[in-house]
Amino acid sequence: MGPLNGFTVLELGGIGPAPMGGMILADMGAEVIRIDRKGGMDPRIMKDVSARGKKSIVVNLKTQEGVETFLRLVENADVVIDPYRPGVCEKLGIGPDVCMARNPKLIFARMTGWGQEGPMAQSAGHDINYISLTGALFATGRRGERPVPALNLIGDMGGGGMLLVNGVLAALLEASQSGKGQVLDVAMVDGAAQLMWMMHGFEAVGAWDATQREANMLDGAAHFYDTYECACGGYVSIGSIEPQFYALLIELAQLDEATFADQNNPALWPELKAKLTEVFKAKTRDEWCAIMEGTDVCFAPVLSFKEAPSHPANIARNVYQEVDGVVQPAPAPRFSRTPSEIRHGAHGIGEDTVSVLQAMGFAADEIEQLQNNNSVA
Repeated sequence: MGPLNGFTVLELGGIGPAPMGGMILADMGAEVIRIDRKGGMDPRIMKDVSARGKKSIVVNLKTQEGVETFLRLVENADVVIDPYRPGVCEKLGIGPDVCMARNPKLIFARMTGWGQEGPMAQSAGHDINYISLTGALFATGRRGERPVPALNLIGDMGGGGMLLVNGVLAALLEASQSGKGQVLDVAMVDGAAQLMWMMHGFEAVGAWDATQREANMLDGAAHFYDTYECACGGYVSIGSIEPQFYALLIELAQLDEATFADQNNPALWPELKAKLTEVFKAKTRDEWCAIMEGTDVCFAPVLSFKEAPSHPANIARNVYQEVDGVVQPAPAPRFSRTPSEIRHGAHGIGEDTVSVLQAMGFAADEIEQLQNNNSVA
């Protein structure tokens, strides 16, 4: 059983980072109960990986009986995940004050893009907007070209889902000592800003030009930290930053030592990158893997996410699992004594309504009445 076995999380149905956070908590052993809307998209049809390990109940929060049902669930929960815009839960009658009056030890985690307060709090947004406001998007891309979104990994997932899990775990730890819950304001713009911590430090000591793209060591300007096309059309990545790793790159790529000696001179980077481009284009990706993979060059083939599960290193570590016919990342991190696991794939909308309510102490006639008045389904 995972390290969060015995904890109960109520996840109000949403998309993106909030379900991701719930997925990680479920992998870690928490009982995550997704509060769905009747008629919502079936996660089994959508192949929604984030629904794995969760139970699904349908509660109509627009009825008084549905709200009271939810609040009774809150009495037995440790965490509520709120994915709505600020104020929506309050309008529904399930805001943090109401919920924590029922359960003072409750952690009420609120996931938004812009935060609970501020001039943009009520505005719609997506990952691309949050990373725009923190400098992360401006810094990503080639010189002279437009910024390039890194999928929705920085704002939504790293700055959102991961930050949510981090906050929930810290709040649960504190509540175990104080006996008191609290409200978490988890904003994706805050998380994206945190992910840029290193660049702020580099810029402060003159080691980063924040006005340019592809002008710095980690943004693709340096010849020893970039991707290169191979003879087969595939790509490889090189990250030979440290001197000893760079020396090995020179050796294994059979580069001229004198030409490549001045590694950290930015004025030479364009010329050296052009030479490396020719070198890597002379062999296929597989040939370069045979030469460099597993060495201290800091090398890896650039794989698509369809290729990644078949790589020997990922197979050896069971980085991916197949659940209900869907290949997906395995739980992480790995615990030596209380391992995380994917207990099951996605459950259908409302599949667990009756069993969850029964486990929470609802009598059979109560459940039937709630079903009859369309408060649960």
